[in-house]
Amino acid sequence: MLLIDSTILNFIYDNCRTSWLDVLMPLITRLGDSGVIWIVLAFCLLVSRKYRKTGIALCCALVLDMIICNGILKPFVARIRPCDLNTSVQLLIPRPTDFSFPSGHAAASFATASALYFCREKLWIPALILAWFIAFSRLYLYVHYPSDVIAGILLGSILGFIGCKLADCAEHIWQKCH
Repeated sequence: MLLIDSTILNFIYDNCRTSWLDVLMPLITRLGDSGVIWIVLAFCLLVSRKYRKTGIALCCALVLDMIICNGILKPFVARIRPCDLNTSVQLLIPRPTDFSFPSGHAAASFATASALYFCREKLWIPALILAWFIAFSRLYLYVHYPSDVIAGILLGSILGFIGCKLADCAEHIWQKCH
């Protein structure tokens, strides 16, 4: 698997790098740093009565992502980042200090996009587009292997679904109590 991952990653590094993407990709990846853009979106949805349930779904998905991805999987798998193995690569962002698998940026992005989708919010389309750009930026910047990003996409998509179901349960319980 490492050979396939490295081959794809090196292909991107050797064939897709351009000066304008070297400027754009760090900006795109920064949007996903610590899930800040998704947390802000969740907060904005929470303060609106109409979208509160969707905001709760996003919060549930993002909290689950933080626990499972960053708290459990990254330390358990303890995969070294590609930029730490291939130190000849010129990084365009500060070297990440945590482990590589799965991609937290991809997981949080897809948790949000899928929670929006399962909650039937039209915002899922721009969120999904941004999620794909953020996920690709992690490969472009040589800080994740493709399998890290794929795992983050899959994990995030599942957690987005679970977040939506948890919001449904919370709404059901709330309605019973009031």
